[in-house]
Amino acid sequence: MNVHHLELFYYVARYGGIMEAVRNMPYGIQQPAVSGQLLQLESHLGVKLFRRRPFELLPAGVELFQFVQPFFGQLTTVEQRLKTGSCRTLRVAAPVMALRDHLPGVLQAVRQRFPDLQLTLRAGQQPQVEAWLERQELDIAITLLEGNCAKGLHHLPLMELPLVLWVPKSSRFRHASEILEAAAAENLEEPLISITGSELAPRRFREYLETRSIEWPTRVEVTDLELVSVYVRNGFGIGLGLTVPGTPTPEGLRALPLIDLAPLRLGAVWQGDPDPVMRALLDTVQAHVNRVAGPSVPPTEAPPVKPRSGRTIDPGPGR
Repeated sequence: MNVHHLELFYYVARYGGIMEAVRNMPYGIQQPAVSGQLLQLESHLGVKLFRRRPFELLPAGVELFQFVQPFFGQLTTVEQRLKTGSCRTLRVAAPVMALRDHLPGVLQAVRQRFPDLQLTLRAGQQPQVEAWLERQELDIAITLLEGNCAKGLHHLPLMELPLVLWVPKSSRFRHASEILEAAAAENLEEPLISITGSELAPRRFREYLETRSIEWPTRVEVTDLELVSVYVRNGFGIGLGLTVPGTPTPEGLRALPLIDLAPLRLGAVWQGDPDPVMRALLDTVQAHVNRVAGPSVPPTEAPPVKPRSGRTIDPGPGR
């Protein structure tokens, strides 16, 4: 038997008619659709289940209602018990930095409201967490946002993350524009260190270089933004990174802002309507961001960049 047909029959039998069932069902459905599907159920069984006018369950209908009523009649109760019960698990993915520096306090606050909450935490970058969400392996991800969310996903923008170039404190460069000018003139000795090219940050930076006819290939590719600063500090080159409000500059490095490149957006992404636990997490994350977010990267004086074509790149008004 078609389970949806049985659900429709349950509501018709419970409320005493098709029109009454349509008015009281928890989701919208038209009367002709209900009538048609119940006719299919009766045809499949080869028996009449109820009299339409006046409404009356026939013997076969009484037997079927007694069978389906314990299941469909307790759905709401079971749903609420599962949502508020002690077995609730929240599956969260985020970059390593967020899991280490920001989410512990956020999740601790959520657990104060839901003491028996079980957590599953996974580290991942944008393409990876999007795949996990599509396969419904996650409840929520903290990740970079790009364009519109895929169908069925919701997002909450949290903060903007400016792109920077990491250099050692001893570096001769004081502005990102000096590095780009050297790359345009093909006399930049330092290699570029970046995360995997499929990620949003290196893709945006690559587009940025292409519009300026600058070639500066990645020579050291790593899997996490945190590793970029590690290899810059150890003398492997200049790193592409993001600055996060509330997070100190890595020891031994300086951040040179790419002030004419639009910042990236960090946000929360999830599926479906938030339940009480998810809503508590979203509210707590937003409150945390409001506390730590400030001026991301202060503007600095920077000379214009001259790419190989001879065009001058203005780093922006007032910069």
